[in-house]
Parts: sequence; structure tokens; C-alpha cells
Amino acid sequence: MSDEVSRAAIVGASKEGAGEQAEISRGPGRPRTEGHDERILDAAIALIDAGEQVTVSAVVAASGVSRAALYRRWPSMTDLVAAALDRGRASIEIDTTGGVKEGIIALIFGDPRAVRGASYSERRFRTRMALVMQNPELQKAYWSSHVRRRRGAIREALGEAVRSGELRDDLDLDACIDLINGVFYYQAVVRGARMDEPETKARCREAFEVAWRGMSG
Repeated sequence: MSDEVSRAAIVGASKEGAGEQAEISRGPGRPRTEGHDERILDAAIALIDAGEQVTVSAVVAASGVSRAALYRRWPSMTDLVAAALDRGRASIEIDTTGGVKEGIIALIFGDPRAVRGASYSERRFRTRMALVMQNPELQKAYWSSHVRRRRGAIREALGEAVRSGELRDDLDLDACIDLINGVFYYQAVVRGARMDEPETKARCREAFEVAWRGMSG
């Protein structure tokens, strides 16, 4: 992704957005209108994808939703951008009926749409990575409202494996999730590899097996 895309979204979410943030933090008003949330989020992610500044004015113009409606929904432009970056992400479900390890493997090495969502492209993933790495405030907002919540399914699956004796009972489950996820982020961020490349999948699978052996003791 170009520097222009990164700068545009960050400037819109922080500099110009900061000037309007006091207005966004207004108290509750009239009840929310159905469909407004979706229109606002769709407008924000469209601006991000186009490399445009994500400002209150731009979102209002693109969505057709009033400023008052926007103010009632998002405490800050940073929170709005964080939510927009998660637009289209699938909720994670792990089928452990055939075993926890097998269920996790089926999820992370199966159809990538099961993890990220059919409309969540690799380009969107890389855009999100670029934006959050340049803006710590956005990174924290995205972690708190989206990433941490999505880790629940794998945390529960690992906990099930601990209870059944498949994994050691002294594990820090959050550290285990970081270890497993880190394998994939390293390929994308450091190696610059695509996750649909056979050699990348093979490398990740071997790393997962190494991690699992360590967790099972």
C-alpha cells in the first residue's frame, strides 16, 4: 500500500478528526435509526480503500447520514476508523468435535474466508496493518474493540484441550494465541509473503506443529 493511503486515513482520523472529536462525544440524543451504522461504516471503509481522508464531513457526505446521527454512534473518529477496518470480518467458530488440534488446523489452514470473511481481502488486511502500525491510538482501539473479542473462540478451544489433557495445564493461553497468530503475521509483515502461496502455507503449518508440540509438552 502507498504512503499516501496510509497518511490520508491517519490524517483524517487524527488531525482533522481531533478538531471534531468534541462534537462526536456529545451525549445521547434521539434513538438510533436502523441501517445508519452500516451506512456510516461502509462510507468510512470506502474512504479508506480509496485513500481519502476519513473525516466527519467526508463520512456524512458519503453516507448520507446526518452529523447528529454520526455523533450519537462514535465517541471519536479513531473508534470509527477502528470499526470500519473490521468491516466484513467473519466471526470465528471452531468445530472441536474431531479434536481441538484438528479444529484449529481446519480453521487456520482451510478456506481463508472462514477466518477473515468473504469480503475481507488481503489488500484490506495490509491496509489495516499499515494504518494501525502508524497510529498507536488506532492500534489500541482496534485491539480493544475487535481483535481481543475475536480471540475468544480459539482461547476457548485451547482451554478445552487443557481440560481434556491434550495440552499442558500450566499454559498461558493468551501467550499461546500470540505464538500461533504470530507465525502468520511474520509471513505477511516481515517476509512480505502471500498467505495463499503453497510454500507459505507449508512454512506456517510446520511452525504450528512445532508450537503445538511445545504446548502439549
